[in-house]
Amino acid sequence: MILEILDSKGNSTNREFKISDSILNFRSYDHSVYLEIKRFFSKKRQGTHKSKERSELSGSTRKLHRQKGTGGSRKGDIKNPLFRGGGRIFGPRPRDYSLKLNKITKKLVKKYLLEDKLKKNKVKIIEDLKLEIPKTKLFLNILNSFQLKEKKLLMVIGTPNKNLYLSSRNLKNFRLLNINELDSYSLLNSSYVLFSENSVKKIHEFLNVN
Repeated sequence: MILEILDSKGNSTNREFKISDSILNFRSYDHSVYLEIKRFFSKKRQGTHKSKERSELSGSTRKLHRQKGTGGSRKGDIKNPLFRGGGRIFGPRPRDYSLKLNKITKKLVKKYLLEDKLKKNKVKIIEDLKLEIPKTKLFLNILNSFQLKEKKLLMVIGTPNKNLYLSSRNLKNFRLLNINELDSYSLLNSSYVLFSENSVKKIHEFLNVN
């Protein structure tokens, strides 16, 4: 597979990036994708939720009335979970929601999602953008030249670019990531993926997974 390297105006630079067909198998990993996305969101949960049980409440421990002879049910103190303001039965406790997934499975999911984008021609490679000043309007003009202004975009760069980050951080459907930060959810959640020229060499690392 051959991908053209485009300039900032969407024109060809007469340079190409080749992906060996031997590492592309287009095999489906739907269930692995489900597990990886589940792991991704579970890792984000803080798990700090907590409700107080009857032993943790402040209040009198006096027995409300005598055990027998009242005609009512037997009760303990005011912290009884049956009363308003009492402790909660089986309430939430702090816990770790993170899930374990094998490294090879994570890599296979990333490979599958990237292959899917390549198969649908949703991957573009552009030359490294050099913005002298951070300006959102200037960056929007670049997206317009690719006719991707209204699309949900993910851009992957190889080296930190402060002006590019500042120019794009206010855009609603755009996300900028370093190549080392690329995750499966970002690939899945984007319509198109733009790779900068200095990050595209790592594509082979993502695809060369057995």
